[in-house]
Amino acid sequence: MKGISQSKTDGGIPVITDRVPGCRSAGYLVAVRTGSRDEDKDVMGISHLLEHVVFRSTESRSSYQMAKEMEGAGGMLNAFTGKEVTGYYGITISETSDVAKEMVSDIVVNPLIGHEDTELEKKIVLQELSMVKNDPGSYIFDLFDETIWRGHKLSQGEGGREKIVERLTSEDLRAYYGDRYGRPNLAVFAVGDVNEKDAVRWVSRKFDGMEAATAPKRTVPPVPKPKYKFVSNRADHYQVALGFPSCSPPGDSRHSLRMLSAVLGAGTSSRLFQEVREKNALVYSVFSTVVQSTDASYMGIYMSSTAENVEKSVDATAKVLRAFLDEGLEDGELERTKRLVKGELIRSQESTARRMTSVAKEYMLSGGLYSLEDAISKMEAVTEEDVMKAAEETMRPATLNAVILGKSNKKLREMEVCGPDV
Repeated sequence: MKGISQSKTDGGIPVITDRVPGCRSAGYLVAVRTGSRDEDKDVMGISHLLEHVVFRSTESRSSYQMAKEMEGAGGMLNAFTGKEVTGYYGITISETSDVAKEMVSDIVVNPLIGHEDTELEKKIVLQELSMVKNDPGSYIFDLFDETIWRGHKLSQGEGGREKIVERLTSEDLRAYYGDRYGRPNLAVFAVGDVNEKDAVRWVSRKFDGMEAATAPKRTVPPVPKPKYKFVSNRADHYQVALGFPSCSPPGDSRHSLRMLSAVLGAGTSSRLFQEVREKNALVYSVFSTVVQSTDASYMGIYMSSTAENVEKSVDATAKVLRAFLDEGLEDGELERTKRLVKGELIRSQESTARRMTSVAKEYMLSGGLYSLEDAISKMEAVTEEDVMKAAEETMRPATLNAVILGKSNKKLREMEVCGPDV
């Protein structure tokens, strides 16, 4: 058997298997359909804190025993919390893949979630939140999400707020675990040197008995109005985020949007990099990306510069966007960008971890199966007309949002970022 396939356990849990011929590692990921957008305001950060605490101890192992067994098997055990998904995964070499399965199932099915573990892990999470705030290049992403999705749960950061996290208890975590962890909120992924029937048997045996009390109920965010926000910190270097939202479920048009974003700001040959950095030396970094959820997305542009270059950088960016809308694609530009994206896709699939998270994210986002061949096919099907349509529908001043993070500056606080000329 080779390639990607989907099965279900008797309990209805989806099991997606991506067998990679010649691969000498095996990865297993359990995805729980809950994240920061699914949290009530009085427990913001609970998904992330719970993700940390389950690693502390299970019914049969301490965190040290887990680490010793996993690393002794030549593997690694990790997790992530997103706005819509919390994921737990283990990757080992092929001959010890049973260890990966055992460790992942143990932390998801048998966590103790005790008082002492919770209090210890809260200290670590609070340090993590402080660390992000002191890293402007990371913090700007949280600030931008808070701004563009203001008033909606998509604005809630994965880590939560310090004062709320401090108040969370082990009782809160156990209640949240019982509410969200189990069918129908689970999907499991096996990637690398794996066997579909073996994976289904493992999932059925370990996870079919878990039943969640509720499934997350989500509402589509309204299309946000334009807004500019300045946030002060102590850094002399300024972080700038600009973005155009779209409130619709992921469909084929997202491939056009991603290609538009790549043309504008992926790589050193992109329009933004060449104009804003190479020709004018206004920034240290500049790039664009598409952030997609199940019912909304945005194309974001990020850059960093000194205070005297912020306004010039924003103007130069606006110039690039206007020129693209007015003049369209250059000869060969789309094909060159497709090859850039194709190269990135192919390289990413050579890592079991990246391949596994790609498969999981696509399935949890759209319900579809992700294969390298499908991704390349959909990318190559994008036409110049598709890209220009995406640009006209997305890059609208009426929905532009912007955030600048840096040292307090009266001129920048009052700058007209979301005016009609951008």
